[in-house]
Amino acid sequence: MAAKKICVFPGDGIGPEVVREALAVLRTVEKVSGERRFETEEELLGGASYDVYAVPMTDKALALAKGSDAVLLGAVGGPKWDVLPFGVRPERALLGLRKNLGLFANLRPAVVFAPLIDASPLRRELVEGIDLMVVRELTGGIYSGEHRGVRVIDGVQT
Repeated sequence: MAAKKICVFPGDGIGPEVVREALAVLRTVEKVSGERRFETEEELLGGASYDVYAVPMTDKALALAKGSDAVLLGAVGGPKWDVLPFGVRPERALLGLRKNLGLFANLRPAVVFAPLIDASPLRRELVEGIDLMVVRELTGGIYSGEHRGVRVIDGVQT
């Protein structure tokens, strides 16, 4: 079986730390299986990309994502980049990936593991046995990435 190509975008803030651990899990899977299953290639995205290239996503980064079997993406953005103009903010990279890769949903699993039931602020009977998938669509509103601008009416921003 040929190795699956994974595009790796460590991102910003805690993103690189989380992605590093995810890659460690992939390498452990390879070690346990005894075969090379994943070929990874890393590129900058988000604020890290802006800091180097003055854009949140380069053409090279997009081409890498398009040419891969999967994308491993860390968090992007943070206070450091909040002052940037809308068109080059780190989050624009996420919107660009969604649009160019034809992505339309986030899948968010929610499982409560038995040892963590009492750590929940909710009553045990509400969380015990939860195992569900939240499907969050990304095609409308703020997730579509269409900027409608900011208006000030009578001194109030709308």
